[in-house]
Amino acid sequence: MHVLLAEDDVETAGFIADGLRALAHGVTHVTTGDAALQATIDGSFDAVILDRMLPGIEGLEVLRQLRARSNRVPVLLLTALGGIADRVDGLDAGADDYLVKPFALVELAARLNALARRSSGADAPTRLEVGDIVLDLLRRDVTRAGRTVYLQPREFALLEQLMRHAGRIVTRTMFLDLVWGFHFDPQTNIVESHLSRLRTKLREGFTDDPIETIRGSGYRMRVDA
Repeated sequence: MHVLLAEDDVETAGFIADGLRALAHGVTHVTTGDAALQATIDGSFDAVILDRMLPGIEGLEVLRQLRARSNRVPVLLLTALGGIADRVDGLDAGADDYLVKPFALVELAARLNALARRSSGADAPTRLEVGDIVLDLLRRDVTRAGRTVYLQPREFALLEQLMRHAGRIVTRTMFLDLVWGFHFDPQTNIVESHLSRLRTKLREGFTDDPIETIRGSGYRMRVDA
């Protein structure tokens, strides 16, 4: 799942982003209402976590403008305002769910999963298949030709992005954004080292590599893997 996190408090945002990425979700973080609105125009997200009290355009107005644009992305409104009137205002503005601070990360993750399931419909696939590789999004496991491949959360997230974009190039910048949430290049080999371990695990017992390196561009999951 790729989540837009609109939260201006650095500590809260770090807690949420780290927790969701540990669960192999992609997180894009913005700190203002203007940036949140622009991000929904520029990108595609499975869910939005929206703080109500944002600098610039405040959270409820961001939500109203989203809905006015017919953007139906599931929105979880996150706020310290827990009164009945506050909840009603949030839901009337178009929020799909409402979570009051402080909160437990496990509840936040569960609510996001429920929103994603509702928005995608009852028949939405719960696993990705490319060739002989199967990635189960609910059980969080991977098999190749029926053999279990044991992956760490970041490796799982990398594979998920490759499989979602099967046959298309995924750039290093895309990985940094979707898996690590970096909006800049930290000038490390973090992507390459994790991809190397992922490829080693996927190749164990097989002769072919299902992931192609496209020099100067990025990586691509072979559709005939």
